[in-house]
Amino acid sequence: MLFAFQLIPVQSQSIEPPPPSYKDNIRETIHGVEIVDPYRWLENQESRATRVWLDAQIRYMDSLIDDLECRKDIRKRLEKLNRIDRIGMPTERGGLYFISKRRAKDDLSILYVRKGLHGKDEVLIDPHKLSEDLTTTVSTMDISDDGKLMAYGIRRGGEDEVEVRIMDVETRKDLPDRLPKAFITGFSFKKDKSGFYYGIRDLNIGCRVYYHAMGTDPSEDKLIFGEGQGPEVSVGGWISEDGRYLILGVWHGWTKSEIYIQNIETGGPIIPIVNDIDAQFDVTAVGDKLIMKTDWNAPNERILVVDLKNPSRENWREIVPEGPDAMTGYSLVGGKMFVHYLHNVSSQIKIFDLDGKQLGELELPGIGSAGLPSGRWESSESFFGFNSFTTPYTIYRYDVATGEKEVWSQLKIPVKTDKFEVKQVWYESKDGTKIPMFIIHKKGLKLDGKRPTMLGGYGGFNVSCTPGFDSRAVMWAEEGGVWAIANLRGGGEFGEAWHRAGMLDKKQNVFDDFIAAAEWLIDNGYTNPDKLAIHGGSNGGLLVGAVMTQRPDLYRVVVCGVPLLDMLRYHKFLLGPIWVGEYGSADDPEQFEYLRKYSPYHNVKEGTAYPAVIFVTGDSDTRVAPLHARKMAALLQNATSAKDRPIVLLYDTKSGHSGGKPMTKYLDDLAKETAFVYWQLGMDKKQDNGGNGSR
Repeated sequence: MLFAFQLIPVQSQSIEPPPPSYKDNIRETIHGVEIVDPYRWLENQESRATRVWLDAQIRYMDSLIDDLECRKDIRKRLEKLNRIDRIGMPTERGGLYFISKRRAKDDLSILYVRKGLHGKDEVLIDPHKLSEDLTTTVSTMDISDDGKLMAYGIRRGGEDEVEVRIMDVETRKDLPDRLPKAFITGFSFKKDKSGFYYGIRDLNIGCRVYYHAMGTDPSEDKLIFGEGQGPEVSVGGWISEDGRYLILGVWHGWTKSEIYIQNIETGGPIIPIVNDIDAQFDVTAVGDKLIMKTDWNAPNERILVVDLKNPSRENWREIVPEGPDAMTGYSLVGGKMFVHYLHNVSSQIKIFDLDGKQLGELELPGIGSAGLPSGRWESSESFFGFNSFTTPYTIYRYDVATGEKEVWSQLKIPVKTDKFEVKQVWYESKDGTKIPMFIIHKKGLKLDGKRPTMLGGYGGFNVSCTPGFDSRAVMWAEEGGVWAIANLRGGGEFGEAWHRAGMLDKKQNVFDDFIAAAEWLIDNGYTNPDKLAIHGGSNGGLLVGAVMTQRPDLYRVVVCGVPLLDMLRYHKFLLGPIWVGEYGSADDPEQFEYLRKYSPYHNVKEGTAYPAVIFVTGDSDTRVAPLHARKMAALLQNATSAKDRPIVLLYDTKSGHSGGKPMTKYLDDLAKETAFVYWQLGMDKKQDNGGNGSR
């Protein structure tokens, strides 16, 4: 046993007050409504005032967390659960296998190549050598068809922007061709390696697709596509596997896309395939066929085929019709089409030919989350990943022709997963909609209404929260806690209708779904408000920020990661413009009204007893501006009447939206975050852990 939690209510305690935060109270009138912003000055990340404030906030958080007895034990257990050998999905090109691997002793993932699937790992790029503080990482952008060239991105800190370099795989030397640091939206080598196509997002003008001829100056790269498109849309391009077609996409948020195509083999013009339908299209070209997964007239999605020799709409043909379950993706490998469905939020993969004839189903290890087989259309070899709440991530090698599969790699995590119980429950939201939720805890757990419970969710952008192995959930359940994930509207668990039921003016449904999940856990004897924690990141950070302001009485502690919180100004910063299709914009009078009603920053009420909150973000978040967390931390610290429930900011000056931390730093910060939660829930006291047996 690691340590066990206290089964009595958390007692009030004297806590040092937070550092003071100056109010500038900027006033502006939007659509006839006066809006007061007391901490607008914290939007300026580089100002001396902001940096002094941040230093004080970091010291304040450390003063509260550093001496918690449970923190060292948490850190040790997290180390054991995460310091293991990890290997990514292999990519085969020209008989070479390219992989990313982080050994137990490594802080960062290293890029390797093997000659043959079971060949010796040879280092291509070791990012440990690129920065003293280990905050520089590398990732594969693309590999040429013959495996002789590899494009890789160098990412510093947690920025989304990368610097792209091209390596000669045989010599291990970089070529002169490179792209300066930018937000890259796609990268594809031409089949003959004479050049590559890539997309770049400029925050001011939007996305553009360019072509670079090898051996030339990048400043001379040719603009191919995207001119005239604004920053509110995304644009990207990629080349078909056989190298014949350049496929170009324009995405209007997460509900509409346009598709264009160019035959680069013959040098033909760019022609539109679809640009006038309010639906999403996910496409891949095989020979002269364009395969399109779409929600056009099919909320659960279907698959169409287009003859590129005669692509007019009247010739489109449906090959896989819409079904009762949400279709979430497909892949083309070994001459077959694999289609991924979610059945009650768990993976099913069915197999078809390109005429739509079903050829069977890919047998999965159990109820969980599976990735689609990845590989080449002309090759029978493929790989897919699988994991669940109790099954660590496993990669299978799958022969498409024979149907045989074998474990290629599996995470060896020191935990006895047979000690846990996983269940899926359904509960009613405010409007009567049935919502599913996964619950994980020890077998034989005594439900006495006092179990420390962590509830999470996302509810946006068509993202589905499917079963997956999580070291945090494991540690939580080991100590007798309850871990729950609610499948809220706004996600993709039940198709596009489910998504649209939680976006724009219907966003309140997402918050109602989450609040109902918390109430269900309390009403059914799992926990109580003094033992309930909630967590969410990014759009999930908006989620927990909103429900915290709407029902502060329902939770004891909130973990709010890289969040959007000022919903009247979010669209003015970084990638905000591309999210307007999901949330709306305060520039629109009608959308302003519903945004103002739920915007967490604008619904904090002075004198309210708010839960304890830990905001997690960093300077290098170039996706969601960290100003949201800074402003909200200052506002809540000043407003809350619950002085025994601190509001703190876990802020890293080098990490961002998608990490950027070496493993050591990641574990240190996760231990801080977890210790804060354990402290606030009374889990830092050694008593009954509520379960039968131990690890």
